[in-house]
This record gives sequence, C-alpha cells and structure tokens, in this order.
Amino acid sequence: MSTILDTFVAPPCHDEIEILYQDEHLLLINKPSGLLSLSGKNPQNLDSVHYRLVQIYPGCTLVHRLDFGTSGLMVVARNKAINAALCQQFSQRAVTKVYSALLCGHLKQDDGVIDAAIVKDPALFPLMSISAISGKPARSRFRVIERFNQLLKDGRSLPLTRVQLMPETGRTHQLRLHCQHLGHPIWGCDLYGGREWPGTEQTSRLMLHASELRLVHPISHEQINVCHASPF
Repeated sequence: MSTILDTFVAPPCHDEIEILYQDEHLLLINKPSGLLSLSGKNPQNLDSVHYRLVQIYPGCTLVHRLDFGTSGLMVVARNKAINAALCQQFSQRAVTKVYSALLCGHLKQDDGVIDAAIVKDPALFPLMSISAISGKPARSRFRVIERFNQLLKDGRSLPLTRVQLMPETGRTHQLRLHCQHLGHPIWGCDLYGGREWPGTEQTSRLMLHASELRLVHPISHEQINVCHASPF
C-alpha cells in the first residue's frame, strides 16, 4: 500500500472571495483562482475558502469544492441541516454545473460527450487516471464556443478553443482529465498536459472557471440560477 505524501504548498492568494448572495441558510460565492477550497493538512496551507468564510460566518461548511486553480461559483451551507439538504441535491445529480474553459488546440467536434471512468492511484498522487476496468463512471459534455489563436508576448501564436463543460458526475479532476483524454488539455493545467504545448509554459493560472450553477433553495424551494462570466 502506497503512502500519500502531499508536498504541495500553496502560494499566498491576495484575491478576495466575492459574496454574490447570502441569506441565513446559504452563501453563493465566486472563488478566486489560486485559493484552496479547504485548508490542507500542511499548516502552511491554512488559507482557504472555508478558513476565510468561517471567520465571518461561524458554522458554515462547504457543500462541494473547486480545485486550487479553478475560479468561480460555489454554494456554501450556513449550518449542518442545509449542508445535508444541498449534498443530497449534488448526490442525486439535481444540481447543474457549467464551466468555461480554454483548451489547447482547435477541437474538431463542435460538441460531444466524454465517457471515461476515473480511478485514484495513490502511487501517482495527486494524479487521477482513466481506467475502464477499475475506474468509477465519469461523464462530461462539452460545447465549443469559439476557436481562435492567442498571440503570446514572445510573438508565438497559440491555437485555443473556448468551450462550455458540463460535468454529469463529480469525480476528482474530472474536467481536467477528460479534456486531456480528448487530446486538448485545459490551458494552464499543470497536472494534465496544459503546460506542455508550445507557448503554454508560463501561463498565470488554470483556465477553468465555474460559470453557472443551478440548484433548488433547500428552504424556499425556489430555483436558484446564478451565472458569473469567465475572467479569461
């Protein structure tokens, strides 16, 4: 059995968490890129979405997480009962999540489905892997918004595709791994090939943003549809 050793130390994040909506039951926030969702075991990784918010909203808990480099929409529960109700919506796949991303290269297809099971391998930590045999089912849909060429500071031209990504399951690193599986990793993704294409080495961040979130308010039962435009 492999021992997981997490040596990652997050650099300081000076960007603020944007509170988009709040009531006595929940918060809707915009997480900056470069901030952990939860504090890590390493004391140097204390700063996180949860650490910051619990100072202001005692008792709040995360319902779901975004990767360190991913920015965008998150829902946060103000108490345990609300957390349980929201978690149930997530587990029943009643929550719709839409992400904006920039992928390396030009996708040939205008839309499609990536159906590729994902497995955790402690020996490869923190990487996840595609495995049809031992992986858990993972399914994502994608839709091309535009194809263009980005002129870089050094004069090179980087072909990129702007897409909407709609995960139907919620596996760790699902969108990042699925895009690599397509042959078009997310620009800036250090784990799954997004800094290996010519011109992508010095990218400032992971080009993945949680741009839309749709769920039902656990108390009022009203439909919540929140959108936050991609910063890239």
